[in-house]
Amino acid sequence: MNCRTPLIYNLFPLLAGAMPQWQDHLERIAGMGFNWVYVNPFHYPGFSGSLYAVKDYYSFHPNFIAGVEGDPFQALQQFTQAARNQGLAVMMDLVLNHTASDALLVEQHPEWYARNQDGSIKHPSCIDPADASKVTVWGDLAELEFWPPPDPDGLLSFFLEVVSRYVEVGFTGFRCDAAYKVPGDFWAKLIKRTRKIAPEVCFVAETLGCRLPEIKQLKKAGFDLLYNSSKWWDFQAPWCLEQYRANRKIAPSLSFPETHDTPRLITEAHGSLEVVKQRYLFAVFFSAGLLLPMGFEYGLPQKLHVVHTRPEDWQKKQYDLTEFITRANRLKRICPVLQDEGPIKRLSRSGRPVVMLRKTSGTHPGQVLAVINATLETQTGVRLDWPKLLGQPGTGVQELTPEAPPLPPGDVVKVDLGPAALRLFYGNGILPLL
Repeated sequence: MNCRTPLIYNLFPLLAGAMPQWQDHLERIAGMGFNWVYVNPFHYPGFSGSLYAVKDYYSFHPNFIAGVEGDPFQALQQFTQAARNQGLAVMMDLVLNHTASDALLVEQHPEWYARNQDGSIKHPSCIDPADASKVTVWGDLAELEFWPPPDPDGLLSFFLEVVSRYVEVGFTGFRCDAAYKVPGDFWAKLIKRTRKIAPEVCFVAETLGCRLPEIKQLKKAGFDLLYNSSKWWDFQAPWCLEQYRANRKIAPSLSFPETHDTPRLITEAHGSLEVVKQRYLFAVFFSAGLLLPMGFEYGLPQKLHVVHTRPEDWQKKQYDLTEFITRANRLKRICPVLQDEGPIKRLSRSGRPVVMLRKTSGTHPGQVLAVINATLETQTGVRLDWPKLLGQPGTGVQELTPEAPPLPPGDVVKVDLGPAALRLFYGNGILPLL
């Protein structure tokens, strides 16, 4: 995998401000133990002003070049260099399944676009997986035709040039928006040719909301990571572990407690810090990689918006979880089992308030047990039989959980779990956590 253990911080540019201000966050991001910083689209937008409605891939959103003197590409390169100086690789959004409805490409290459029966350019849409009658149509976007592309060589050459230009200024990762809407063989060609230029480049497929056949067709594309939907799991229904088992055959996955597309978790959780911590620690446990959107660490309540978010929203901090996140990220970096997309087995029966999951690795020894209170009520006297759960005596089990109370000694112990508590235990000796 070209992505080193991917701990990705999503720097949301409308919240961060102009390019020179992006650098102000890098020391904090690196200090929390992230090794990637990912930036949403910063290109010049179409009439809607949405970050994801790209009008020109080689020009920049006016908000991001305010106060920038000279060539904006130089300012962008200064940012990527500053990130590297902090030990951070830099990833950007690659939006190629659609453009803005008023994009330059509409005039330059109208033949590249999908058409309705009346000949008008088609707008992208999305069906709610839970209710096929609910369809969202984005009228500010124009859908490029990939099934099949009318000019595959032309499209490939265009986007290879886009990718190459941004590799030149220091980007070594691309988060591919709605990757499942583009054929896997197109991605395979683009990824292969990019790696001839820059072998270390990491490609991440955003695959939220897609159906199983849509993600299966990406199997030979060469992606380093896929998004997964564990954020929405109630810890009980079978779908999440089934999805995990199926998709790990395609590529390792990326977990998150929230994204720029979702409401803020602290708002969804009605202010419960216990739930916020649980979901972050679960993301650390579940997938090979994790992603955190800007502002999560401070409990910013407002959802990130691709048009309306502004730097002033940064002032609405409610708390500071940077120390907790730093310690959780350290677990990810130190424990090899947590860096792998290894098998996960459910050890508790479905429907029980306490859920136990055991994760192993195909490449490293040891295993990690997640003990999760799936409720908002305290669970007392939870029995942990270490030889049965981890194949280790109590002396061979190490608590990994940040801020956890001391673990009682013994091969069989009982612990209390607070509301939404999640505790992680490592069975294979002692890791150098301190």
